[in-house]
Amino acid sequence: MNDNLTAVLYGIEDLRLEQRPIPVPKDDEVLLQMDSVGICGSDVHYLVNGRIGDFVLRKPMVIGHEASGIVAKVGSKVKHLQIGDRVAIEPGYGCRVCDFCKAGRYNLCDEMIFCATPPFDGNLTRYFTHPADFCFKLPAHVTMEEGALLEPLSVGVHACRRAQVGLGSEVLILGAGPIGLVTLITAKSMGASKIVITDLLQSRLDVAKELGADETLVVERGASETEVVKQIHALFGGAPDKTIDCSGAEATSRLSILATRSGGCAVMVGMGAPEVKLPLVNALAREVDIRGVFRYCNDYPAALSLVASGKINVKRLITHHFNIEETLDAFNTSRHGLGGAIKVMIHVQPKDTNNPK
Repeated sequence: MNDNLTAVLYGIEDLRLEQRPIPVPKDDEVLLQMDSVGICGSDVHYLVNGRIGDFVLRKPMVIGHEASGIVAKVGSKVKHLQIGDRVAIEPGYGCRVCDFCKAGRYNLCDEMIFCATPPFDGNLTRYFTHPADFCFKLPAHVTMEEGALLEPLSVGVHACRRAQVGLGSEVLILGAGPIGLVTLITAKSMGASKIVITDLLQSRLDVAKELGADETLVVERGASETEVVKQIHALFGGAPDKTIDCSGAEATSRLSILATRSGGCAVMVGMGAPEVKLPLVNALAREVDIRGVFRYCNDYPAALSLVASGKINVKRLITHHFNIEETLDAFNTSRHGLGGAIKVMIHVQPKDTNNPK
């Protein structure tokens, strides 16, 4: 137990593999032997731009935050986990004592520690320590890859909860990337009666259709806003009562307001430019609620139960597999969408080592 190969981002376009010391867990932590780590759009963004908004890479940072692993050591105060347990890792945790944490909205904590968000290290490494209460034991039939995918799935769960999706909801989802697709399968499981999803790429919409979208719409670049709203309303036979923007482009942020039924709800998940031009008077005059989403909180248990019950299939999102030694190739594949890449999975241990036999 001396190999701790780790993927470290030193700066823009400078991702390296190196050996690091194996960490020692604190009393309330576990040491995890990492298994599967998915590549997120934010990981790619740090590689290409070195920052996301106010989060700026100023020193080398271990990359990766969509992950699962095996408990290798337990801290003295840890009671609910033991060596050998397979767990999904919720990568962000708050201070536990501020008003936000105590009210259960720890994703808004000013002291939030989140994997692979500067200045905090992520978990694309062979060994990693994490608070035990943010590790969720996987049932025997759930794979390690599914465990890693609970992270993006939790964003979809949080978005649908913020939109108050329920029985009979008609939901428009803008963007069919990984977050759009997990939002789609979550909305379906929560009882939405009709879901329309849009994207620029037909290939992504084909996957959305496979995952249960009722209708899909390719939005042509440069298409007029009025025309796109008309097309969306035609597909619904009216206006949707919930719109979830999983893109973050100014065009989709505007559409999320313009296409939503009066009195409905527009939820913004995707993050684009820090300032955008929105048809605010339109939203106010029609009482369209605009809600933000920042990651998730208290959503991992629901995401895990959705996967464990078989109600949703996240495995379809995984298009590519690499081992940790191939990390640079994995990032290149994810970044450029090579071979129709949706979710690229990096295996820190040989694939299927810890999966149900």
